[in-house]
Parts: sequence; C-alpha cells; structure tokens
Amino acid sequence: MAKILLLLLLICSGSVYAQYDNKWRITKPHWTTQDEERFAEFISYIGAAVNRRECGTVDSCLKNPLANPYAGTDPEELKLFADCADLPYYLRAYFAWKNGLPMSVQDDMAPREPNDKKDVRYTKFGNYVKSRYDIVAGRWRGINAVDVLNETIIDKTYTASFRVMGTEDRGLFTDFYPVKLGRDSIRPGTVIYDPNGHVAIIYRVSDDGRIYYIDSHPDNTLTSGMYTPKFVRSTPFQGAGFKNFRPLALVDAKLNSSGEYIGGRIVGAPNSSLPLFSIEQFYGNHPDPAGDWQKGQFLFHGMAFPYYDYLRLVMARGDLKIDPLVDMQQNLVDICTTLKDRVTAVSTAIKAGIDLKDHPERLPQNIYGTDGEWETYATPARDARLKVAFMDLLLQTKQLIARQRSGDPMIVYAGTNLPADMLQVYYREAGACQFSYANSAGALVPLNMEVARHRLFDLSFDPYHCVELRWGAANPQELATCLDTPVKREWYSRERWLRYQWERRYDARMDYSLEELDGPKPGAGIAAPPDVDVVRFLTYGR
Repeated sequence: MAKILLLLLLICSGSVYAQYDNKWRITKPHWTTQDEERFAEFISYIGAAVNRRECGTVDSCLKNPLANPYAGTDPEELKLFADCADLPYYLRAYFAWKNGLPMSVQDDMAPREPNDKKDVRYTKFGNYVKSRYDIVAGRWRGINAVDVLNETIIDKTYTASFRVMGTEDRGLFTDFYPVKLGRDSIRPGTVIYDPNGHVAIIYRVSDDGRIYYIDSHPDNTLTSGMYTPKFVRSTPFQGAGFKNFRPLALVDAKLNSSGEYIGGRIVGAPNSSLPLFSIEQFYGNHPDPAGDWQKGQFLFHGMAFPYYDYLRLVMARGDLKIDPLVDMQQNLVDICTTLKDRVTAVSTAIKAGIDLKDHPERLPQNIYGTDGEWETYATPARDARLKVAFMDLLLQTKQLIARQRSGDPMIVYAGTNLPADMLQVYYREAGACQFSYANSAGALVPLNMEVARHRLFDLSFDPYHCVELRWGAANPQELATCLDTPVKREWYSRERWLRYQWERRYDARMDYSLEELDGPKPGAGIAAPPDVDVVRFLTYGR
C-alpha cells in the first residue's frame, strides 16, 4: 500500500511519467528539496526489498513493483545492470529520467598528484575532475534514456569518481559533496565510499543510530548490510565516508511547446548554498590545530569519542541507550546476511564454470582491484569485509563488557552476568544462521555461522577453486567431491597467507606465480590470522 501511495503522490505532483519509450524529457530544470525527498523514498523501497530478499539483482529489483514504483514503464532494451560504483549513479539517473530532471556526470578523473600511481581508483591523494558529461537534449536530438543508462553511466562511472574530497564546486565540480554527521544529512540516498574500492548507498537509518545500505557487485547482485568499521576512514583527499549527490540545475535552456527544456548547460549547487555540506567527518568537530586528520577529535557533549561511536551517537534519535544483547544480535544478523550473500557470489562463479578452468599461471597484479573473470567472480574484498566484521564483533563485545563494568550510563543491562548472556545470544543467532552450498556432486552441504567463523581464514577467494575449497572444507569426507587438481590444491595451500590478511592493500604487488607464493610478501599476506574467537573470550576472557 505504501508503494502505491508513493506512486500516486508522484503522479499527482507531476513528477512521474509512464514512459514506455526511450526518450528522456527534461520538464523540471532543477532538483528541489522535494525531489531529493522523493529520491530518498525511492532508494528506501529498493533497499527494504533487498533486505527482505524479495529481489537480489539490479534487474529483478527494478522490475519488482514492491521495490520500484516505476516498474513496468521501462523499454525492453533497458539492461538494468550496475556494479558497486555504477549503482548510485544508475539509480540517480533512473530516477531523474522518470521524473523529468537534469543529470550530469564527471566522466574523466585524474590524480591530484601527478606522480601518483596510474590506477585512479586507488590514488594516494585522491582525484580531480578532468571533464563532465551533461545529459541535455539538443534542438534536433533528444536524450535516449536507454543509451544513457546502458552505456553512458556504465562506461563513465567507476570508483575513481568517488575518490574526491568534494570541495570542488565550480566549473568542473564534483558530483558529490561531503555532509555533516547527523540524521538530516545521512539518509536514504546518501552514498558511502570505502577507499578500499567499494561503494554503497544508504536505504535506512534506525532510531538507535544504525545505518543500513545496499551495494551491487560485478555479477549484478544486490546485497544489504550495516555500516561498521568494514568501511574504513582515510586521508581526507581520498573522500572516504558519506556524501550526497550535488543538486543540479539546467540553465540557459529553452522551453518548447511540449513543455520540454532544450539545450542549455548543467551547473551544480555551490557548497556555500548547501546547509548539509561539511568536512567534519574528515577532520572531526574539534580539528587538530596542525591539520592532522588522524588527530581530529569527535566531541559529544564535551566528551571525545572514537569516530564510529560518535557517528552512532549523532545518528540516534534522542539519547542513545545501548542494550549489549540487542547490539550483539544486530551485529550477528549483519554477519549472517553477509554469509548468505556470499553463497550467491560463490554459486555465480560455479555456474559460470570458472572452477573447471585451469588456474592462471599468476595471480592478478592486485587481487582486490583488477578486471576480467577475477573481478567478476573472485571474492577477496568481500571476504576481507567479512573478516573485519568478525574482528569488530570481538572488539565491540570486549568494549561493551568493559563499559558495563565501569558503570557507563549509556549501557542498559539488567542481568547479572553479561558475558554469559552475550554468549547465549551468540549461540542462538549463530545457530539460527543456517545456509548451505551445493558441492561439486550437486549435494547440499549445510553450514552455519559458527562453522563459518571457524573456517573464516580457510574460505578461498579464488574463483578457480572448487566450491568445497571456496567454503573452507578441510575434512576428507567433505573434500571428497572436490575435483581440483594437485596444482590447484597447491595454489589453495599457498594462498593462505593472503587469506589471513584482512587489510585490503591496493598498493602491493600480488601477481605472484605458484613458486613465488612461498610466504607473506610486502603488503601481500600475513603470517597468522587475527583473533576472531568471540566464544573463547566470552567463555574464558571475562
């Protein structure tokens, strides 16, 4: 019913056109506050549907009337495809098309420092905009929306587009601007940029300050998750964190007899006109006098908090009260979602037959940032975020117990033995998190979160391995169906150093041959995995 009411509202406001053709008609020359609110609603419905597992790809979600109020109005030739960097742009352009709004994208990026590495997706000091592409109708040529979405957005946007601080707002302005940390500015439609090469878009913020997002992957799957330290901070010029689309206006255009704007150029709103613009998330609300971003403080009611704790405080409605048992349950649900999404990712590679191919003679130059089959079917970055999630679970558990014991008034717990109660929550949620994979013989192998935790650093990210190794099988019975050759098994054994590593390093060489992969290398691999044993801590570490 809510989706129907939204669609009726959009129709009554003149914002939606049941366009079955390819034409993009600009009938509104600028984005208004109301347009931004409707865009937020549009994203929130898609995100909710992904979270409920009513759809799981860009294609299926945009064709689902429960997720997309514009479903059924698209030309058949629209591909409905986007990876992680394309997704925010794709959804923004799709919404702009359906609502007669202007659109523009930065289509060429360059390193801020001339001597920076060649790959602009991972520059040390961020990028600047070299050129822009305005989506504007000409006098004799209209805008083909299918071409824009199928080609322009996919071809011209990549994670390098997000690797900007967002302070450039004139001429070749940035598509995004950094926002204040708060509920008014971080909302459905806000983009999250992880400088390790990932992008997500927020669809919900809960009353207790949790931020939920959706993200897309090279195989067109859509997944959902909760914002945690798996999204890292970095030097401000890399633009990590939260950013909103810069509102656009079409100027110097002419209105024809059909109510469409023709010609003109697109300008972005300057930062000075944006009440939500802020570089607080980079430097803190109490910046370091010397300008060191890492020493900037986040003060709340006069007290300094770590960034992620401060963020949750300002995102919560009213005074934040944390129930450690609820908090742990939320973290475990997020991890379970990630594990179930990994089932889809691995099965996609198996269905494509990648595991049946010979292993390449060398790994990619960098396993986290590459192209081809590895980019589409490997899971090193996804698995690294899963490792960070388990590491953060242990860290948060330790901190919540310490805060409760110190009498922190923000912690609400009425029991007598917090570690024991948290352990009970863990076992309940870990046991309830059931999933399975189809082995190489086609039989289902059941797993759960606790099994996955034990296997965490044995899960192969390498798409050329059998599905059993992709899921970290070690016992002979489970491995019996694996068809991998001895050479592939040796690759699995020698890649363990890379599996132990949770930090995604894009500055390290990783194109090693099997013979060269004889231990940790500079930036590539570590000797032993980090601790993720929350069960041991709750049992013995109290």
